[in-house]
Amino acid sequence: MRVALFVTCVNDALYPATGIAVVRLLERLGVEVDFPAGQSCCGQPQYNTGYRHEAEPLVRRTAEAFAGYAYVVTPSGSCAAMIREHYPRIGAKAAAEGRGTDLTRLAEDLVPRVYELTEFLVDVLGVTDVGAYFPHTVTYHPSCHGLRGLGLGDRPRRLLAAVKGLDLVELPGAEECCGFGGTFAVKNPDVSAAMAADKLRHATATGAAVLCGADNSCLAHLDGTLRRQGAPLRTLHLAEILAATEAEPLR
Repeated sequence: MRVALFVTCVNDALYPATGIAVVRLLERLGVEVDFPAGQSCCGQPQYNTGYRHEAEPLVRRTAEAFAGYAYVVTPSGSCAAMIREHYPRIGAKAAAEGRGTDLTRLAEDLVPRVYELTEFLVDVLGVTDVGAYFPHTVTYHPSCHGLRGLGLGDRPRRLLAAVKGLDLVELPGAEECCGFGGTFAVKNPDVSAAMAADKLRHATATGAAVLCGADNSCLAHLDGTLRRQGAPLRTLHLAEILAATEAEPLR
């Protein structure tokens, strides 16, 4: 099986280890991974800030970059939700404004082929035990886009529960937002910071060594608060845990 990796701009710029982990993980499972060099931002920052027209060139670019791939896999529920939920809306708005149906056709072609990483592992590859080893206590934060937008459900937790050596502990108030919300954190910093503090109060109370998530944007927000607090809790993307093995432990 051959797939395209949509690494996302946040991971490419700030968390390259996550993209590397996805490739290691998928190749271990027998998947051939391509990285189309034409990929860029999905357009979420522009769209969320109200610049719908400015997001349209990124819709076109993303669709063109991943043309011809049966599966497009991304370690970001946020960006997957942008494509699956909002690309069709952008196309419909353009058509309603009399600017043609090109964007609608591009969205219709791309949307069914885009999978968040845990969806791809569980639903397409049909695996929950990926052969990972991570001997630490972990608590999992489900980001809003993955939880509500994509409906990931228990897929991430099932994958974590199957990791050898990992002790998975429940996160109180897990379904509450961490306060990031992309541009929400910029526009409403005080509210955002208070939400992050609540999330981390629950996380540190679990006694876990690692706060895991499937969106590095949310983890970046939480990690910044942890660093300011001097808390011992570490944030880590789910892919990096699943890529770790006894032979190749997480560094």
